[in-house]
Amino acid sequence: MRRRRLLACGTALLTAPLAGCAHPSVVLDLNEATADDVADEVSIHAEPDSEEYQVVASALENGSATRRGRYELFDRTDTVRVDGAFYEVSETRVASSEVTVYEVLVDLDPEDATPEVGEIAFEDLPETDRRRLEPILSEDPPQQDGYDIGADYGSAEAVGNDSVFVPERRYDVLVYNGERYRIAVDSRTASEAEYRYEATEVAPDVAAFADRVRDRYLFVLAGLSDAEREVVEESIDGAYYEDDEAFRSVAERIREREGIREADFYGTWLLEYEGAEYLAYVEW
Repeated sequence: MRRRRLLACGTALLTAPLAGCAHPSVVLDLNEATADDVADEVSIHAEPDSEEYQVVASALENGSATRRGRYELFDRTDTVRVDGAFYEVSETRVASSEVTVYEVLVDLDPEDATPEVGEIAFEDLPETDRRRLEPILSEDPPQQDGYDIGADYGSAEAVGNDSVFVPERRYDVLVYNGERYRIAVDSRTASEAEYRYEATEVAPDVAAFADRVRDRYLFVLAGLSDAEREVVEESIDGAYYEDDEAFRSVAERIREREGIREADFYGTWLLEYEGAEYLAYVEW
């Protein structure tokens, strides 16, 4: 949706100029809110092959599930969509420990690509290595002195026994699309936690879940002046970028209500205007 592109652009600009990304000082952007759009704003969709899906499925089947990891799975929201139904997931940290984690480093332009340990073609790698390395190798990253890019493998337990690089490097040259890359493996100590999960169904389908969200967040934006209406109408047709009195008035009206997501200078609200529902993204 448009507002996500605007936010991605704006967030990048907080730290460094981004070529080709002209960022307005304010934004009001209204997008028609379908049931799927509403549900997506306050939940995550766990695909069948994802770790989130496996954890929730296990919790539903067994009453609870446990997992070890270096990060929380559900830090953005605790509502997860699995097989069409929606579940509230509790994630409790029950223990922590130190673990050795690995990163596979790739030198894209080595001075010497003669193998010292061994050479392997990308297509001959085990699936666990291909899955981790393909995303970084296909990005065509900038080259620099030494190793250019790295793939986070996690702990040896998380990787399993299939990798040819972790925990023991069996090859130091990788051939990918005809190019020869040098491979190194870095290790360090990191904190790892054990989490316990429980899941409770909150809605059987998208329509029912969207109704729950509407009951909490939806409000009617009405009683606007002509100038305020012009701001809203333009934000529906595209987006409104002028930091004028009418914009500030509309933004203030919206910000008086509870937002689906609110931060220091932007947020998303669910509103009704002229009989239609919209997800309103505002930057101020």
